[in-house]
Amino acid sequence: MISFILPIRNEAQSISKTISSILNQKFDGKDFEIIIADGESDDGTKQIIKELEKKNKKIKLINNPEKISASGFNKGLTICMGEIIIRVDGHVELDDDYIENYYDIIKKVDADCVGGRTIHIGKGIVGKSISLGQTSKFGVGGARFREKIEIGGYVDTLAFGIYKRDLFQRFGSYDEELKKNQDDEFNFRINQKNKKIWLDPRLLSYYKTRSSYFELFNQYFQYGFYKVRVIQKRRGIASLRHIVPALFCSSIIFNLFVSIITKDPIFLISFLIFYTISNLFATFYELVKNPRDIFSILILPLTYFVLHFSYGFGFLCGGFYFFNKWHDNQIKNPSFNKEIFILNGKRKFEKKN
Repeated sequence: MISFILPIRNEAQSISKTISSILNQKFDGKDFEIIIADGESDDGTKQIIKELEKKNKKIKLINNPEKISASGFNKGLTICMGEIIIRVDGHVELDDDYIENYYDIIKKVDADCVGGRTIHIGKGIVGKSISLGQTSKFGVGGARFREKIEIGGYVDTLAFGIYKRDLFQRFGSYDEELKKNQDDEFNFRINQKNKKIWLDPRLLSYYKTRSSYFELFNQYFQYGFYKVRVIQKRRGIASLRHIVPALFCSSIIFNLFVSIITKDPIFLISFLIFYTISNLFATFYELVKNPRDIFSILILPLTYFVLHFSYGFGFLCGGFYFFNKWHDNQIKNPSFNKEIFILNGKRKFEKKN
């Protein structure tokens, strides 16, 4: 049994394609289920799913009144029957060979979670520029699952991984205090328990990016904001790339303060010139790689700045907001019923045998 869990909200434009990409997998006789936890969508998403649910008994729609991904995933996790469990977002499509390739990979690789590369797809000039920024080292600091990898390897995190059921039984579920980064926190948690995450280029998923700078700022502000809480809960940092944007924002604020005190903006100007040169160099590098996307690349410097500043500013705000929570590293997952989860696993095992 394979369980796909989709915590979604307001995905009317893409949910049909997401579900179709799951149904199009080559299961080779393996049973599967698709559990969709809807966060009270108000754009027609729920009606689309209900129609699909009538046509296919593999689809199950459940309600997620908390409206956050972590609680939706945990509700689906509680009732799922799968021996392997996959989280899929509502604006993602899986490659047709995703499951088939997984079973081929897991025979050869020692891993508790396996995932692959996400191909970012943006619409319009801004959307395409965002997709370029999110897949570049300068833009996001070298998250390997966003890059064009050719050789597999062990990583600290990835998106839309395929997990063994035993991981959730042993280490719990998503932390519902985290409105963002709940998957990163869980991956960090199992890494700290010496569990292995394997990234393989044969597994592909297609991710629809934000299409405006306002949406991008809000997305990465929240990533930075809740990354502080991940660090507090895990008592460590999974990668230095998570704190670089905060150092960037801190440098701007510090140099601005010095400029006001000394009435000499030389340090602020020097820092901004250094950043601008680095930004333009990275932009030129992308132009060489993708000469056809000239219009999207022309605004890439702004895209880079929004990515860096929003994440860094969010991190600093999170640092102040969660200042008194360094002692609190408890996992909060009220939507996950571990007893039912374990019982479902035993029932599936007994049925199988």
